[in-house]
Amino acid sequence: MLFSFSSLLALVRLMRPHQWVKNVFVFAGLVFSQRWDVLALDFSVLQAFAAFCCVSSLVYILNDWHDRASDALHPVKRKRPLASGAVTAVPALLLAAALLAAGVALAAGNRTLLLLLALYVALNIAYSWGLKQVAVVDVSIIAAGFMLRLLAGTVAVGIPPSRWLLLTGIFMTLYLGFCKRKAESFQEESSQRAVMAGYPPALIDTFIATTMTATLTTYSLFTTSPEAQLQHGQRLMYTVPVVVFALLRYTYQVHRGQGEDVARDLLRDGWLLGAGALWLFIFLSQRF
Repeated sequence: MLFSFSSLLALVRLMRPHQWVKNVFVFAGLVFSQRWDVLALDFSVLQAFAAFCCVSSLVYILNDWHDRASDALHPVKRKRPLASGAVTAVPALLLAAALLAAGVALAAGNRTLLLLLALYVALNIAYSWGLKQVAVVDVSIIAAGFMLRLLAGTVAVGIPPSRWLLLTGIFMTLYLGFCKRKAESFQEESSQRAVMAGYPPALIDTFIATTMTATLTTYSLFTTSPEAQLQHGQRLMYTVPVVVFALLRYTYQVHRGQGEDVARDLLRDGWLLGAGALWLFIFLSQRF
């Protein structure tokens, strides 16, 4: 065997597949446009989702390769495959190349999607190799990555993006980014990333409160807008209390030290999962 089972498992861990849950932003346009009965659109959005899964894993591998020496000194990050030595540089970079080829192949024929993927990779490389040390800029890049996913699921597949959806998406992703920094502030100072020196606790709390308020405001305005009322009736408005609960619950969890890994912590909290299920139930209640 060329690779042992443990080596293959380490390569899978290197891709961080649990982070692919972030790519569900690609489906936002399809869900809110309610055009999932168009099979061609479904296939295009699934391709965009798969392409983002490939390039996001590519970015994680490049980041871990670049930071492998410093990660080896970190009490938590030293367990990552490259930092721990479970995966060496050559297999990691070969896997990164394969993921890049797969992402390009999935987006082939769609110039807009290829451009969005290229911007995503470029932004994240700039983030990983320098801009993550600049306060506010770091979180803005994280938010931009989510917005590129959202645009990939709308513009790239021919679904006109709602201005309210874009506004809500911007504020929500900024909120999640600042929550991540808040969670990191609970680590021992020696384990914190350098940019945390630019984030006093009171400032992070202000940023979280501001972006959460903006998220709730724009989402509420979206649910009561004429376009939403015409397309979704009253049921979308009934999801507002669910969204309020979910954001408050997540903020509570962040202040308990969770939220550093958004994808992992969202999936571990039963109340948040329940809120997501309830939102989906209300949203679909009059659809079928």
